[in-house]
Amino acid sequence: MRKKADLPTKTCPVCNRPFAWRKKWARDWDNVIYCSDACRAIGKDRIDRRVG
Repeated sequence: MRKKADLPTKTCPVCNRPFAWRKKWARDWDNVIYCSDACRAIGKDRIDRRVG
């Protein structure tokens, strides 16, 4: 079993906090961008405002 400190991490572009790998993201870790659904909603809202 791995220690949490040994897991890969990324930084969320919305809140700038680091977040660690989760088992549910195992197949899609390369495409994970946001740390949570809340940050995803904020991030998509920012993109929509730039375009529209």
